Order: sequence, then C-alpha cells, then structure tokens
Amino acid sequence: MITRWRLCAWARLAERDQATLYLMHVIRIVEEATAAAPAIFERDERDTQTELQKIAERQLRGINHQILLRYGNPAEQIIAAESELGAELVVMATHGRTGISHLFFGSVAERVVRESACPVLTVRMSASQATSA
Repeated sequence: MITRWRLCAWARLAERDQATLYLMHVIRIVEEATAAAPAIFERDERDTQTELQKIAERQLRGINHQILLRYGNPAEQIIAAESELGAELVVMATHGRTGISHLFFGSVAERVVRESACPVLTVRMSASQATSA
C-alpha cells in the first residue's frame, strides 16, 4: 500500500527549481509466485496507480510530476530509477524497523542510502502510516 506522507515540502522544492518530481512505488515480487500471481499483480498495479494519482491530484497540482510504478526489489528499482532519471535527490519514507523485523526484512532505505549516487533524505513514517503501508 502507498505511504501517505505529505509531499508539500518536496513539491515546493520541485516547483521553485522547475524540476520534475517523480512519485514512485515498487511492488515487491517474491520468487515463490503462484499461478494466481498475474491477477494479483494486475490488481496491485491498478490499486497503486489509482492511489498515486489521488496523491498527485491532491498535493502536486501545478507541479511537473510523473508517476512511476515498478516491480521487483524496491532498493534495486529505486537505485535504477535514480540512475535512469539523473535524479539529484531521493526522498523516501522509512519504516524504522529494528531488531528481528529488520533482520528478516532488511532496510530498503539503508541500502538506497549506501548505494545511491546522489543525496538521500529519509522521512520516518508515523506508526499509523506504517500500518497502512
């Protein structure tokens, strides 16, 4: 699900610099995909596209923006998009997982920060946002 954190500050930066703001979401693909996977991916893609469009309509009116939807490993896809688009800044939410959940799930933000060719600004999600993501 889409993280519902405010984009206003980033939108203002993009507007001021006449930059393009890319609103991106990566749908994680697990290797153990079943025969039902294509229908699940189509539903996830449709729902995600709809949610991203709603966010853009509410918060990016008048801002040059594009919606990106990708499949795969989130960190790899973010880093690839950064390179392809020539991004100058990556802003991303982080769940702030620790302990066992960090061990099992890893940290997308941590990997992006380590491997990114440009600055990465992480924004910690609140508990209510994390449960809806």
